Amino acid sequence: MTYNFPKEERLHSKKLIQELFEKGSSFYLYPFKVMYLPYSPEKPVNQFLVSVAKRRFKNAVDRNLIKRRVKEAYRLNKHLLLQTEDQTTPTLLIGLVYTGKEIHDSKMIDFRMKKLIAQLAKIDI
Repeated sequence: MTYNFPKEERLHSKKLIQELFEKGSSFYLYPFKVMYLPYSPEKPVNQFLVSVAKRRFKNAVDRNLIKRRVKEAYRLNKHLLLQTEDQTTPTLLIGLVYTGKEIHDSKMIDFRMKKLIAQLAKIDI
């Protein structure tokens, strides 16, 4: 198993991002608001997006640090989303909005990411 995060797994299409925020379902798991939307593209690959509010973290260095830690946690734990018992797991667009008020360490973010991915894997779509 490779633990890479290629460009095809990054959600960067403005059209898909708008669709995710308008039509997607969401739940809250501190420090994230998680938005997801089932999607059927030509390549069956989950796409992932991270957002950190400029209002909460004024310095770009802090926002980038948080995004880097969240992407790293996703990259290391995304295999949990693919290892479900039934192989009919739909392809998802996943958006994370970081809502915490302080910068958390990698260990805490990794722990929350595992819980978040487990919850996404259980969702019956």
